[in-house]
Amino acid sequence: MTNNDILIRLRYALNLKNAEMVEIFKLGGVEVSPVELPKILTKYDEEDDIPEEAVCSHSMLESFFNGLIIFKRGRQEPKPGQPETPALTNEHVNNLLFKKVKIALSLTSDDIMDILEAAGVRIAKGELSAILRKEGHSNYRVCGDKFARNFLKGLASKYRG
Repeated sequence: MTNNDILIRLRYALNLKNAEMVEIFKLGGVEVSPVELPKILTKYDEEDDIPEEAVCSHSMLESFFNGLIIFKRGRQEPKPGQPETPALTNEHVNNLLFKKVKIALSLTSDDIMDILEAAGVRIAKGELSAILRKEGHSNYRVCGDKFARNFLKGLASKYRG
């Protein structure tokens, strides 16, 4: 699943309008014009078919997630010695999706398990905990595309009805 696919599915699941998407990108520190946004949100058959100007990079997607947190929960004042904007990580994109959406929507682990169950997936708390752990932790587990797709599908059923 490409970063563009994740954006398309997340936009649908949370029922975000174009103006809100542009604002979320801006809150995350990335300037995306209303003209560029539809190119990014266009579904392409193959990853190679995506025009260069429409590619959503890892840092751009992570900035969008950070902007989503600010959009949904408000800007948090940085603590002394903490940078104003969070540093971008090199973490697997699907794990990042789980972590950042969990924060943005104030979800608990039980909420995530319910969302996944709505998509037909049962998961143990230990498995979910492994996905939410920091990369490099001994119990860390990389989240696969199928799992991330089901999470977004469950989000859509919860937030869109």
